[in-house]
Amino acid sequence: MSYPRESIKETLLQRGVSRRDFLKFCTLMAGALAMPKEVAGLIDRALASARRTPVVWLELQDCAGCSEAFLRSSNPTAAEIVLDVLSVDYHETIMAAAGKQAEEAKAATIKAGGYLLVVEGSVSLGDDGVYCCIGGRSSEDLLREAAANAVAVIAVGNCATFGGIPKASPNPTQAVGVMDIITDKPVLNIPGCPLNPVNLTATVVHYLTFGALPEMDKLHRPLFAFGQLIHNNCERRGHFDAGEFVWAWGDAGHRAGWCLYKMGCKGPMSFHNCPTVRYNDGTSWPIGAGHPCIGCSEPGFWDVPTYEPIKLQDYLPPSSYPQVGSEAQKPITAEGAALTGGAVGVIVGAALAFGYAVMTNRAKGISPEVNTKEAGEGEHEESHPE
Repeated sequence: MSYPRESIKETLLQRGVSRRDFLKFCTLMAGALAMPKEVAGLIDRALASARRTPVVWLELQDCAGCSEAFLRSSNPTAAEIVLDVLSVDYHETIMAAAGKQAEEAKAATIKAGGYLLVVEGSVSLGDDGVYCCIGGRSSEDLLREAAANAVAVIAVGNCATFGGIPKASPNPTQAVGVMDIITDKPVLNIPGCPLNPVNLTATVVHYLTFGALPEMDKLHRPLFAFGQLIHNNCERRGHFDAGEFVWAWGDAGHRAGWCLYKMGCKGPMSFHNCPTVRYNDGTSWPIGAGHPCIGCSEPGFWDVPTYEPIKLQDYLPPSSYPQVGSEAQKPITAEGAALTGGAVGVIVGAALAFGYAVMTNRAKGISPEVNTKEAGEGEHEESHPE
């Protein structure tokens, strides 16, 4: 299988992407990866290489929501990802080929090896996998075959990462996540319902830049995207700290943008970068739109009651509880809450960027040719609610 000799960078420039816009994209990716802006130069150099990474994208027990999110991604657009950064050799939803030609394309890529395997949807194990078959073959069989010669596996969406909706009680198809099946090579999880395409793009850029997947937590989620609780960066955090909550849909607190914890928000237990990256080109996200977080980046989220508050003592230290009942407490305004929440976000975001660099040693060296001071040392251990 042959690919164009020109580099990704050259191809983008030929397609009308200005040098300025390309550098802005590199800077955006450095920010998404929680790295210093100086890393943008390394990303620039990495994307100037001539290689394109082949991709096989499987859809198993899924609703195609992650594919839909991918197709609506920007910076770069899905078309740019497909045509210029990746060579998506197999994807049932977007590929032009069908039937025998499609299967031949997949078989050729698997035989050649050196590709990334992206998996969307859970794997069905019940009754020998009869509940999810493609071309008469079970989802488990297809996954094992496709993973055999892959350099790494990226599971996208909660269904592929943790089983998602198909695994919800009583789990009639015996659905499981990809990492429950593939244990002999790197598996990176990008949960969400659907995934945020920015996190997939950043993961691919990280792989192209450093030749490895990003550092992960114990659930195989990249730390740059899932290293902090949503609660820590939430724009409504100021209201939480002041004990100002929405108690009913459409009440005064809801209209004023107060905290949604009492409405069942799962932000205090969910690790995700939704507050900073958001969706739809950074336009909004569920809490910003007035709906509580449902915890779709966590295992078993579908079995957790959506509109019932979680027990804070199970997830947060007492020092972080809202100060309710203090005589000195004054009502907080929407403007004040926005400023408070923004300040928390900036502080935590800066700490995360520095912490990620220290945890992963990405801040030192930057490239094999450069020898700079180490940013820090020490082991890092993520603590997540099960």
